Amino acid sequence: MTELTQAPVLAGVHHLKLPVRDLARSRDWYESRLGYQVAMEFVEGGELMGYSLLHPNGGPGLGLRLDPARAEAAAGFDYFAIGVPDRASIEDLADRLSALGETHAGVHFATIGWILPMLHDPDGHEVRFYTVEHHTELDTAAMATVHDPRETSDRRALEHDAASGS
Repeated sequence: MTELTQAPVLAGVHHLKLPVRDLARSRDWYESRLGYQVAMEFVEGGELMGYSLLHPNGGPGLGLRLDPARAEAAAGFDYFAIGVPDRASIEDLADRLSALGETHAGVHFATIGWILPMLHDPDGHEVRFYTVEHHTELDTAAMATVHDPRETSDRRALEHDAASGS
């Protein structure tokens, strides 16, 4: 038996689940913008109520659930950030999204990696991307405190670029 003082064994994120107002519209958006593919559909009482989407290149599983009221309530909040391998990959993603006519805030230097925020799906959910590659490593022996994250990241980006000659 595992002691209760030990952390349980976990295996990452199994899937994300979003409430949506229109299943077909959301399915099309996640397929065309991010390359997701439908793996399962969920029919309840004869009505299509959801999809399970998988990503061919490492993205987390994604569930879309028909629930207009919750979709409306969740609009605008960034519940998660999808991992992207490195800075070059996140910049390529930003270029792809721009070419598809999507608005976003561009790639920015963030607390420990690079972030692509302010992309919104058809229901207004903010879909963020964050690099798995870090420009700064955290000291896992101590808790870090970040004051004024945006301002701190802007200052540190200038310092990082100056140090790396960018």
